[in-house]
Amino acid sequence: MKRRAELIVALDTASRDRALGLVRTLRGQISLFKVGLELYTAVGPSIVKDLKDLGAEIFLDLKYHDIPNTVARASAEAARLGVSMLDVHLSGGATMVRRAVDEVEAVCSLNRIQRPVLLGITLLTSLGEESLASLGLQRTPLEQVLTLAALGKDAGLDGVVASPRELAALRSKLGPDFILVTPGIRPEGSSADDQSRTLTPREAVEAGADYLVVGRPITGAENPSLAAREILRAIIL
Repeated sequence: MKRRAELIVALDTASRDRALGLVRTLRGQISLFKVGLELYTAVGPSIVKDLKDLGAEIFLDLKYHDIPNTVARASAEAARLGVSMLDVHLSGGATMVRRAVDEVEAVCSLNRIQRPVLLGITLLTSLGEESLASLGLQRTPLEQVLTLAALGKDAGLDGVVASPRELAALRSKLGPDFILVTPGIRPEGSSADDQSRTLTPREAVEAGADYLVVGRPITGAENPSLAAREILRAIIL
């Protein structure tokens, strides 16, 4: 019996003290924590150092999406912070993604920094087929995800962030070594909140996930440590 997926806890808060408190509570069980737009905007880049000082590894989830030069330089600065993972939005196109990959690799080589895992955002888990249609996209969510994921792999990314509903198809198309990170994880009986394409932790691991991103079911629990333990138990196959 062995765990095939690692759990990432999303620090979706605007409070530095709350984020640090959660890491102190969960360290020993969880090593990787996600810093997203809310916390990064409220506190700034210093939050990465503060969390790393507590022994946390950081997935910097800022979903960079801009002109290629801007995304490349922002990604390089994220690498300088010493994050373990960072992501760019695949809707920015192949040139943007490739520039980001090249810039990160150059900065890490020059400064002898460990290269972070580079991920591509496929389709937000809050979006469904109706949302795509309203944006003028005639593809299904699965078709859109597979198209963007293939673009990311060809451009040099290590993996993608995708809904659990697309995991099996992604694993089949992109092979065993391409990293699949999935949010939209909801333990049985918990609220879906603003996610529309979800699975339970066990279902996501069985579908091929390498990393599960879980926020509110852990951070909003009365006992976050117990909630994390229950999810970790659920993903041991």
